[in-house]
Amino acid sequence: METDRSTGKRIVVTGATGNVGTSVVRALAADPEVASVLALARRRPSLDIAGVEWQTADLSRSDSADRLTGLLRGADALVHLAWRFQPTHDPVVTWRSNVLGSVRVFDAVARSGVPALVHASSVGAYSPGPKEEPGVGEEWPTHGWPDAAYCREKAYLERVLDAFELRHPEVRVVRMRPGFLFKETAAAEQRRIFAGRYVPGPLLRPGLLPFVPDLDGLRFQALHTGDAAEAYRLAALRDVRGAFNLAAGPVIDARKLGGLLGARVVRVPRAPARAVLAALWRAHAVPASPHLFDAVLRLPVLDSRRAREVLGWQPSRSSEEALSAFLRGVRSGRGEDTAPLAGRRTG
Repeated sequence: METDRSTGKRIVVTGATGNVGTSVVRALAADPEVASVLALARRRPSLDIAGVEWQTADLSRSDSADRLTGLLRGADALVHLAWRFQPTHDPVVTWRSNVLGSVRVFDAVARSGVPALVHASSVGAYSPGPKEEPGVGEEWPTHGWPDAAYCREKAYLERVLDAFELRHPEVRVVRMRPGFLFKETAAAEQRRIFAGRYVPGPLLRPGLLPFVPDLDGLRFQALHTGDAAEAYRLAALRDVRGAFNLAAGPVIDARKLGGLLGARVVRVPRAPARAVLAALWRAHAVPASPHLFDAVLRLPVLDSRRAREVLGWQPSRSSEEALSAFLRGVRSGRGEDTAPLAGRRTG
């Protein structure tokens, strides 16, 4: 029996063509409570998903505010995922897109009367913290690692939302703070963003890497993007507020990476590893900056009990399964029919 969606909710999603956006759009479109999904992106994709309307919107443009307000009018919730990772050598460009673009989105939410805003924050918004479980809760300070543009921008937007909530208590604001998000069809994009366009994907086949570096602080949490999308779906539709940490177990370290890659683990001092990365970054040989390297080694482990108890969310895959999906995607070069997720094995 077909569900009548005529009285369902209308949800708008920004950044709908990326790693998280494509999964969130599908999760929402499949929910019988959702009548329609308006998916926004800078470039219109070739994806055809039932119940999803695509529109273009460039949040970095100062003249986009009125268009955003019009697009949001009548929506029951906005899921804000849009984010630009590059160019890492020009943080002004990412600031204009990520920070000023997000401010435009928040203002448009208030002007158009959208009652719920679900914002994609990150573990990167957190100040340095403990690397051991049970991890930090949502009350941990969100000052980021100031030398890394990604963390600086995520932390700044936390302060913007603090002020937004004071000015607009009528808007239900949710801040999602996931760990590292992976899925097979986003792996090619993530390789290009962090390792570079010309790093060969098949190199990450088990047994080909000579070793995995065991660096002081190399402990992080991974989550399958599909599980993160389920948390976003719940946050958009349920009457919840506040921040939610999202992570799956176990915590990933050099030993677990070595097991996944079939490589031996070698202890490497942090300083020379950073020096090599910094030299490659200055030469534009890799896009990932040494500042982000510094941040990753300081990120705290997350306690996601609140998401389980308040949101009713539970990851269906382990962190190792999420990483395995990423590795399969890197090797195969799979992607999706969107500009960010276009698949390639090399170059």
